[in-house]
Amino acid sequence: MNARGLSVDEFYKQSKNALIIDVRSPIEFFKGHLPNAINIPLFEDTERAEIGTLYKQQGKDTAVTRGLEIVSPKMVAFVNHVKTLSKNKKVFVYCFRGGMRSNSFAWLMNTAGLDACILIGGYKAFRHYVLGSFEHLRKIVLLGGKTGSGKTDILKQLHLHALQTLDLEKIAHHKGSAFGAINESKQNPQQIFDHELFEELFSLHPNKWIVFEDESQTIGFNKLPHPLWLQMKTAPIVKIEIPFELRVQKLVDDYSTTNIAALKDCVLKISEKLGPTNTKKCLQHLDAHELADVASLSLLYYDKAYEHLYKNKTQPITLLESDTIDAAVNAQKVKKVIEQLN
Repeated sequence: MNARGLSVDEFYKQSKNALIIDVRSPIEFFKGHLPNAINIPLFEDTERAEIGTLYKQQGKDTAVTRGLEIVSPKMVAFVNHVKTLSKNKKVFVYCFRGGMRSNSFAWLMNTAGLDACILIGGYKAFRHYVLGSFEHLRKIVLLGGKTGSGKTDILKQLHLHALQTLDLEKIAHHKGSAFGAINESKQNPQQIFDHELFEELFSLHPNKWIVFEDESQTIGFNKLPHPLWLQMKTAPIVKIEIPFELRVQKLVDDYSTTNIAALKDCVLKISEKLGPTNTKKCLQHLDAHELADVASLSLLYYDKAYEHLYKNKTQPITLLESDTIDAAVNAQKVKKVIEQLN
């Protein structure tokens, strides 16, 4: 008998703060899963491959029989494990299509006295739901500014002032530049990035301003969903202008504890843009721990690229000059501009 099924919307809302179990194989889970889900695989990767081969070569009955042989010894362990994790006996289960794997696991949980339901259509339906959500219109305003302007710090301050903000670089675990991976954890696969971005957007009111940092479509190797990117390309921009010297100092402060070898690797990534002379100078300055000189030479490249990028923008841009790098002060200025947009 099939377990109780929920639509994607019902499943996502009802499973908040509850136990969500992905019963797919570890490799499937790694590529993408529901936010906050844990992986209790019905079959390990090699077992799933074996069953898939049997299904193709000998048919469904043989594959199902082999599946039962593999799962049967694990059933008690599954139940005991889930009982230790579920605080209220509610369990939300999904597999790829909402078929045999999730139904079998949910049946086992219900038989053991838990309250388990499954996601109709499984992970595939959730994935379709997430991608579709990026087409919903939102009131986006972008925070622009050259490298070293402290835009991420300003976003944090705007959040403290009760504005809706979305830190794309935080979700991507990358700052977007050649130096973007420094001091960041490893980037997630694209589907995980999509799902975490979806969850952040889901929690925000679409008819109130949401402040994003003005980003390229690609952040590291994560790519912003195209429908959302199209909205960002037409969103108004508040472009903060910070003096060059203050931005140099900001970069020095941000990277003062970074391993010199890591910084050298990043310099080499943009060596073609810097040119052989400036690349050589940067590497020499790094050897001498002269970070301000490295920051100055790097900013010459980034500033030029930034100005070129802004020549092609067609959305409304509000210039906001500031003589300080203080994020709290600059956030107040940005907030006033956004309030005027209303």
